[in-house]
Amino acid sequence: MNLASLVKAHPGSARAVYDHGSWSTWAEVRSRASAVAAMLTGAGVRQGDRVAIAWPTSLEFIASYLGVLASGAVAVPLNPNSPEAELTAELRGVGPRVLLAGGAAGAIAAGGTLDVGGLEFLALDDQTSAESVREGTGETFEVAESSESDLAVLLFTSGTAGAARPAMLTHGNLVSNLRQMLAVPEIFDPDDVALVAVPLFHVFGLNVALGLALATGASLVLEERFDASESLALVKGAGVTTLLGVPTMFAAWAALPDAGPSSVTGVRRAIAGAAALPAELADRFEQKFGVPLMQGYGLTEASPAVATSLGTGRNRPGSVGRPLPGVELRIVDDSGEEVLDGDPGEILVKGPNVFAGYWNDEKATSEVLMHDGWLRTGDIGVIGEDGDLFVVDRKKDLVIVSGFNVFPAEVERVVGEVPGVSGAVAVGRPDPTTGEAVEVVVSTEPGASVTEGQIREFCALRLARYKCPTSIRFVRELPTGLAGKALRRAVRAQVS
Repeated sequence: MNLASLVKAHPGSARAVYDHGSWSTWAEVRSRASAVAAMLTGAGVRQGDRVAIAWPTSLEFIASYLGVLASGAVAVPLNPNSPEAELTAELRGVGPRVLLAGGAAGAIAAGGTLDVGGLEFLALDDQTSAESVREGTGETFEVAESSESDLAVLLFTSGTAGAARPAMLTHGNLVSNLRQMLAVPEIFDPDDVALVAVPLFHVFGLNVALGLALATGASLVLEERFDASESLALVKGAGVTTLLGVPTMFAAWAALPDAGPSSVTGVRRAIAGAAALPAELADRFEQKFGVPLMQGYGLTEASPAVATSLGTGRNRPGSVGRPLPGVELRIVDDSGEEVLDGDPGEILVKGPNVFAGYWNDEKATSEVLMHDGWLRTGDIGVIGEDGDLFVVDRKKDLVIVSGFNVFPAEVERVVGEVPGVSGAVAVGRPDPTTGEAVEVVVSTEPGASVTEGQIREFCALRLARYKCPTSIRFVRELPTGLAGKALRRAVRAQVS
């Protein structure tokens, strides 16, 4: 069961990917993936080796992803816009044999400054891609044999266990979740054309947007950087039928003054994921465009989809719908006992889509994976009268910026390295554009002169953009507990 084998059955002449103004067929996608697989094999990559992929949302990412899987290697998607320090740390954490990179990450890799032992950088230039298309039809796409338990993807997440760490997703996890999603009526059809403006290195883009297309043969329209006006032009020009995005994207569309039902002619469904969808936004979007905005709930450790309002016949404000077929769900109190319907508790999830654990981290794995296979999500949920799930809070301290998880401890560590800073607490604050944004409250050493600009510049060199604080506040002294540790809950109360 190799995930890459899903694309073998799609008609070679069928449209697969629209990228940078032109369509590629499934035959061309398979040919490009075959070229990547051959290149990796020639570089000495063997079954089970890790291969990092740091490409923007593009045809090159898709070819790289399929090529890595087809070779039997493990794909490690990374943010192509990460600063060099963050990229280096993540590469060191997984020890990949090869890095396939483009965009900003490609420029960093080509510069030869990445200090990662045993790593080889391989470039996918346009000439190589063009030659692969000319030389093959994609009809002899060879895929290595893999079992359900073989590792397919390592995906960095700050999900249920704190600091960012690679989650191990097997071929069985990913394929099972695709089957679970496809068992829901109305979710995806082979004749669908889906707009994808979410990053493919994020699990929502990887195994919902891209994964469903790989499984069904539906077409993808890619937008590397989201622009509300340009994306709506793509919707009309490319015949888009499905909108997939994070809530902030739908908010941006709803805010366009000249947009309306005529802007989304042909769109059959709109699905929000990766972050909580405000009920007011869902209503505003439907009122403006005439298309119901559905939502889902999931997490990287569940590959990722757990529940959706699609196929339920209703779209209750604030509800994420019902668990997918084949996904078990429980709501428990702190003692592990199931709560009564209507009472809040931690959401537990079980199914073949639940991940295999964190890479080289048994302790973190044991904190979220229970002995009987249940996954502790760290999210607080409530089951309504009709069995619908409402996610009402987070047990963990994550800040979710445009669908991306930011763990405060990581931001605090970086800010704490600024000369003159004695302490820092990072929390989330509401933001109308990104859902949440990072605010940092900082204390400084006596006599030190630290400016907001210095902290912003320091963070920009060490953190991905969405992790960088948008608000910085200086205080004389941070609130602390009896052990002298800064109290995040007190700072959060001040911010809210």
